[in-house]
Amino acid sequence: MNAHASTAQAERSQQVHIGDHLREWRQRRRMSQLDLAGEAEISARHLSFVETGRAAPSRDMVLRLAERLDVPLRERNVLLVAAGYAPAFPQRPLEDPALKSARQAIDLVLRAHEPNPALAYDRHWNLVSANRMLAPLLAGIPQRLLGQPFNVLRLAFHPEALAPRTVNLAEWCGHLLERLHRQCEATADPELIKLYNDLKSYPIPARAAPLSSDNVAIPFKLRHEGEILSFFSTTMVFGTPVDITLSELALETFFPADERTAERLKQMAAGLQ
Repeated sequence: MNAHASTAQAERSQQVHIGDHLREWRQRRRMSQLDLAGEAEISARHLSFVETGRAAPSRDMVLRLAERLDVPLRERNVLLVAAGYAPAFPQRPLEDPALKSARQAIDLVLRAHEPNPALAYDRHWNLVSANRMLAPLLAGIPQRLLGQPFNVLRLAFHPEALAPRTVNLAEWCGHLLERLHRQCEATADPELIKLYNDLKSYPIPARAAPLSSDNVAIPFKLRHEGEILSFFSTTMVFGTPVDITLSELALETFFPADERTAERLKQMAAGLQ
């Protein structure tokens, strides 16, 4: 964790008592004190005392409650500092030697997914890495919108980027907004909430009709060089991270939703050799 992040985190925790933090997360998860106490195997009375400041939780109790509340690792550090303990979870840059094997795993997944596009992004949807198949799909987008790191969601919604090329813009962007809303609810991240509000201001049309019953997933239909390419996507995360950076990384892999798209991607990949 860098010094700026540590200072900001400490300032946040000093402003709010550990009990207030716990109460906020418990209410966000729609759990009663009795529910949380049962999950954490403590008495509801003791939890009430912790939330009101009449009892100080141990370090282990803070971590146990945070785990039961599914608090993100970044915010678990905030809870620990608010309770008077040192942060437990490091935040290293992805280039750190300690994350070498994780970076290699990301690169392996991205390369192995070709000729289909795949990308990795951080907790705010800023691009971290991508395979070669992403660049052809972004051809013609103004370079000022592709500065590093560019935001994947802003690119999808921007009227000079992917929005005018997306055939089913209302359905696809509606799906992305729903994902982002769930992420905001789960993390309470102020930057994500700001991103959500910013994206809602873009001129995206409302959904005209329900999805066809023939669809098994919401497709991403992109107009590319006079053709319509159709994809569905999957999202992968690291299963057991104890580093904040790893816990916040996601890999998005796109698969062709029809044979024509699959064939066109093979042709595009051959052209990149």
